[in-house]
Amino acid sequence: MAMIAKQCPQHEITVVDINAERIAAWNSDHLPIFEPGLATVVQAQRGENLFFSTDVDAAIVAADMIFLSVNTPTKTYGLGAGRAADLRYLEKCARKIAEVAQSDKIVVEKSTLPVRTAASVKRILEANAKGRNFQILSNPEFLAEGTAMQDLAAPDRVLIGGDDSEAGQAAIEKLVEVYANWVPRERIITTNLWSSELSKLTANAFLAQRISSINAISALCEETGADVDEVAHAIGTDSRIGPKFLKASIGFGGSCFQKDIFNLVYLCEHFGLPEVAAYWNGVIEMNDYQKRRFARRVLATLFNTVSDKKIAVLGFAFKKDTNDTRESAAIYVCRDLLEEKAQIAIYDPQVSAHQIERELGAQDPATGWELCSDVYAATAGAHAVLILTEWDQFKDLDYTRIYQGMQQPAFLFDGRNLLDLKALRAIGFEASGIGKAGERI
Repeated sequence: MAMIAKQCPQHEITVVDINAERIAAWNSDHLPIFEPGLATVVQAQRGENLFFSTDVDAAIVAADMIFLSVNTPTKTYGLGAGRAADLRYLEKCARKIAEVAQSDKIVVEKSTLPVRTAASVKRILEANAKGRNFQILSNPEFLAEGTAMQDLAAPDRVLIGGDDSEAGQAAIEKLVEVYANWVPRERIITTNLWSSELSKLTANAFLAQRISSINAISALCEETGADVDEVAHAIGTDSRIGPKFLKASIGFGGSCFQKDIFNLVYLCEHFGLPEVAAYWNGVIEMNDYQKRRFARRVLATLFNTVSDKKIAVLGFAFKKDTNDTRESAAIYVCRDLLEEKAQIAIYDPQVSAHQIERELGAQDPATGWELCSDVYAATAGAHAVLILTEWDQFKDLDYTRIYQGMQQPAFLFDGRNLLDLKALRAIGFEASGIGKAGERI
């Protein structure tokens, strides 16, 4: 919405939420999320044509077009628990629109949704239409956290799905006109509703599949003496494959990949396609295996015990340039080490103690974990350093100072293949990477 406000000064954008604390944060100098470039745009447009409010009803009444951008987490209860998407928040939004709207509306799905969710939204709105006309569009987002503003400013494509009816096509054109203010028309793709909804799930599944594939090969590289980065480069030069998403690591995280694949698996099972479901479930299983494999190697290398040993964890966000910790690989690695009674010192430039507490429990440096405000405090006296997020600043640390302040032998496990292992070994570290020749993780 911030990018639309920037690119379309003729339109008034109002973001509403029932969470007053969150809206207050959006109206403050401390935005509730960190994303490079976002604060600059919000501060420039806020009060001009971008507004944040808790008055949901008034915003619905005034709007010509309503974007549904609510959370659609994986269900934790009932039928489909652990697989299906929880659509209760989406349904509540649809019912609120039906209750409050006084004129025709174009309703746009922005949340990642199962195929044919639009049909449910449409049924709710049409059952309560009372002379009003509602058009439902699907407009999934393909941006990546950390580069979201760049992705929005110059997207590979904008996808808009809608009905084939005359009214549906007119609604599609209305949304096309919004994006056409800055996106070339040839990059705006229009489809039917179901193709648009499925395309989002499929895109995330394919990207996650590539990560799991190269991570599977990283395990084989360690056994055979190959170097996974060299293998990835070699296959990435093939124009049919390409180089993106072939970076071996401790595994993918974030709010989308796992959730969307689980959703895809559930849909395949629902429609009687167990073989297809098993295929996509394998992507998740490989990702889980990679995280367990990393934690096991740390334990084995530290003489099969980390009890009462200080382990420095550098990075807790699921990727660099974001404070998002949802499904971060660091969560699972830390949990495994805490079960082995390790004392974990965490440093991340953007993640708060409150976020980590949600995943690991209360902070207790004596028996569990602590969040350090300084890298060198986190590593002082540590038996091992784990690189779990690929923050650029970790490339430029004084590793000689870190080494000298650690217990000896000093171990370093690079879970993101971010650092020069030869240089670290020259300092004195016993340094290991993912899928590196002669080094097992």
